Amino acid sequence: MSRVTEIRYVGYGVTDLGAEQAFYHDVWGLRQAEAKDGMVYLAAQGHDEPYVVRLRQTAENRIDVIGLATETRADVEALCEKVKAAGCKIAFEPRPLDGPGGGYGFRFFSKDGMCFEISSDVARGPARTLSRWDGVPERISHIVLHSPDHKAAAQFFIDVLGFRLSDWLGDFMVFLRCNQWHHRIAILPGPPCINHVAYDMQSIDDLMRGISRLKGKGVDIQWGPGRHTAGDNIFSYFVTPNGFAVEYTTGLEVVDFDDHVAKVLQPSLQVMDQWGTGVGSPQTMPHPEADKGLFQPAEV
Repeated sequence: MSRVTEIRYVGYGVTDLGAEQAFYHDVWGLRQAEAKDGMVYLAAQGHDEPYVVRLRQTAENRIDVIGLATETRADVEALCEKVKAAGCKIAFEPRPLDGPGGGYGFRFFSKDGMCFEISSDVARGPARTLSRWDGVPERISHIVLHSPDHKAAAQFFIDVLGFRLSDWLGDFMVFLRCNQWHHRIAILPGPPCINHVAYDMQSIDDLMRGISRLKGKGVDIQWGPGRHTAGDNIFSYFVTPNGFAVEYTTGLEVVDFDDHVAKVLQPSLQVMDQWGTGVGSPQTMPHPEADKGLFQPAEV
């Protein structure tokens, strides 16, 4: 069955392109892959995905697109037909893509208006073997979304895009996998938007070294360091200059894609953070607001 297999990138429109670019490159630890036609592409140093962040200048801060991967051109075309059958609006039909690495893909709007791209045949970029204490991201780990109908949104990812249910936190947060990692997408109630984008760090030492670098650059922790129960991953959350939440994480649970049995975790402070020793809480994170780019296709 054709399905999504991984996250590729997130494309942002930002009101201060220079500040966001400097944050991701100089502070967060990505490398600049390419800059052309007003677009800046940044890659994670430890993985060969050609880029994980795409930035451009816009009048309002917005999400342009969330890039997802599938295996083949045939999968791209099959998923496009499934998305159409589910009643979603297509932004563009399957075609060759123009960004770094090229590839073949299509874009669509979810029922909430968030734009997604599904692609295959993307050329690999350079990567280096990270060493302990480098303190830079390996790749995107997961994305957490808000939806006014989070249960229906989760079912769309399962029924149409081929994700599997990993766990629920109460009845308000659902964790979905598309490979062996516990979750690549999670969904919360709320106005349509991204809650945060998480980046894998090689180890807890690298996560802490990354935190040290951010603190040295004057970027405060919003919540963490701590350890979640769902996924068992260590976390620390920050906010970019244009107001988007990002996370360093490590130790995300590996599960059996086909046979993992989902459970329902009962919400509590200790379930949200098993350590309970860090700063902040979910309440110190940015308050969700409907994304300014809903149902508005980006120019590229």
